[in-house]
Amino acid sequence: MDWKLQFISQENLIKHVKATIDKYGEKLESFDIVRFNKNIIDPVKMIFDKTVYQSSWEEIIGNEIFRQRDKSNNNDIGYFHQRIFQYISGCHVPDNGTEGGWDVVFKKESGIDLPEGDKVGTIYVEMKNKHNTMNSSASGKTYIKMQNQLLNDDDCACFLVEAIAKKSQNIKWSTTVDGRSVSHRRIRRVSMDQFYALVTGQEDAFYQICMVLPSIISQVIAEGGDEVKVPHDSVYKELKKISAKVNQSDEDIAMALSIYLLGFSTYSGFSEVLGNMYSTNFEIKRIQEMYEFAKREDIQ
Repeated sequence: MDWKLQFISQENLIKHVKATIDKYGEKLESFDIVRFNKNIIDPVKMIFDKTVYQSSWEEIIGNEIFRQRDKSNNNDIGYFHQRIFQYISGCHVPDNGTEGGWDVVFKKESGIDLPEGDKVGTIYVEMKNKHNTMNSSASGKTYIKMQNQLLNDDDCACFLVEAIAKKSQNIKWSTTVDGRSVSHRRIRRVSMDQFYALVTGQEDAFYQICMVLPSIISQVIAEGGDEVKVPHDSVYKELKKISAKVNQSDEDIAMALSIYLLGFSTYSGFSEVLGNMYSTNFEIKRIQEMYEFAKREDIQ
């Protein structure tokens, strides 16, 4: 790859992408039917979603798997947005909970020019993934933290940097503390692209990162071997096996029944369907037992 980014090396971005993927941890473990139904899915919702959105069974099952994984992925992407600045000149990323709890600290000996004519030596950053992730109480606490920093250091500014802001901006942050509207020209609300531009000196630096990111992620996964987990989910195939045992000529109804059985295997009517699917008379309390049956030779 012809590397054109001047503010971060290809080696460091690859290292950071790999570290971010590693943070996904168990979320990269493959989903089988037991893991899929660990917290008991809502079969009725899946049937509605599949029909209303005109999705295939494979798509709707894939969407549910994605939803389950995605619930905790935001923290991992927050890691990506924050820790990348350790590779950018002038930036320092403190360990969690240290140095005042700031996410990023940016220093420049020659001074950092701010809007409205200010010039400071240091910027302390609180970073958020989305513009709406803080309630009023959290906003108030963060603002007070920034006010205290300004009182202790008259050569600094404090930024609330948002990866997904409402728009590109670098503005005074106006919020409410104890019922009173407050703002200060050195306490600012800044979109991620504007922060990248400030620390790198390149207006489209964040755009450049975004444009190389897909190929870097693909490269890390392709070259990672066993070190980089890639999930291979089997839920759809397992449910297809189960649906083949249902006494229904309509494949769509048969598949719907296999979905219903995920949550309703002990319910009246469904338990009889399940019992008719097997020659043995085991008591089935959960879909976990049904999954164990699905691995038996008699339904391969």
